[in-house]
Amino acid sequence: MYQLVKPLFFLLQPEDAHRAVTSGLRNTRLVPGVSKLIRSSFCYDDPRLERHVFGLTFKNPVGLAAGFDKNAEFVEEIADLGFGFVEIGTVTPRPQPGNDKPRMFRLVDDEAIINRMGFNNQGVEVAAQRLKQLKHRDKLIIGGNIGKNKSTPNEKAVDDYVTCFDVLFDVVDYFVVNVSSPNTPGLRDLQEKEPLMHILNTLQSRNGKNGLVRPILLKIAPDLTDSQLDDIVSIVQETKIAGVIATNTTITRERLRSSPELTKEIGGLSGRPLTRRSTEVIKYLSEKSNRSFPIIGVGGIHNAEDAKEKLAAGASLIQLYTGFIYEGPVLVKRICKALLKDKRLDK
Repeated sequence: MYQLVKPLFFLLQPEDAHRAVTSGLRNTRLVPGVSKLIRSSFCYDDPRLERHVFGLTFKNPVGLAAGFDKNAEFVEEIADLGFGFVEIGTVTPRPQPGNDKPRMFRLVDDEAIINRMGFNNQGVEVAAQRLKQLKHRDKLIIGGNIGKNKSTPNEKAVDDYVTCFDVLFDVVDYFVVNVSSPNTPGLRDLQEKEPLMHILNTLQSRNGKNGLVRPILLKIAPDLTDSQLDDIVSIVQETKIAGVIATNTTITRERLRSSPELTKEIGGLSGRPLTRRSTEVIKYLSEKSNRSFPIIGVGGIHNAEDAKEKLAAGASLIQLYTGFIYEGPVLVKRICKALLKDKRLDK
């Protein structure tokens, strides 16, 4: 069904298509019985798909990456599509409009997207309030992806991460520290060991509120060198955070088939061109760390084989975004069914 309507969505500008899809999900869900029908079409429930990672139980290992639901507006609608978990954000302490439009571009020939959104969001307080109002919160695993405002200088970045951490603490199940988006000037400088250790140690010192500890993960760029990845392993082990999300979007533009008019656009590239590199990063981190911490694999997952490669490389869970846009919601079910047939990945 999705492949029939996708050409219509792709006639729209990407952000307009996103609004059309999310509005459609919300409106159809208001019709009695439709939510149950959607779940029966896209959810694939089987206890063998459960994964127990950093103290949480996921009904299946396929999640939706941050960026799709920045403001926690569609969490229950997304869950109806069969995802095992949903990551909201990136949110910042204060609302911000993001970068000027146009800021998202489809590279159809490459099954890819370039975006330079710039952490556009309504602010962490708005997201937290929406999450508090969810009707079936106990049945959902929700991650909170947190960042800093564009106007906040890097030397004060830790304050922004602390604000988001404190506001979301009671309404999310895990946190993701995003210092790897290429679309906020200077943000990737925070991936250097000293500032990153400061941010993570500060958050860890605030963890354990009322005896409850939230897993903290670090989302990293695919453009890091091996020596930088070695630093990431050391940082995770020293700060004792829960794990890593590998990877964010890339700033490289290698072997693309789309027109130069598109490929020259500034921003992070996601989708099929990222498949191999993100898997390489997962494998490197897994082997270097001797699998001492969990990894969520994301980047260029467009079919079940891509998902299995990420898991075989060392990922405990995976996330979709661009592949979800190109392949549609049936992709989640296809991956779940394929995982049950692959004995190598039976955990």
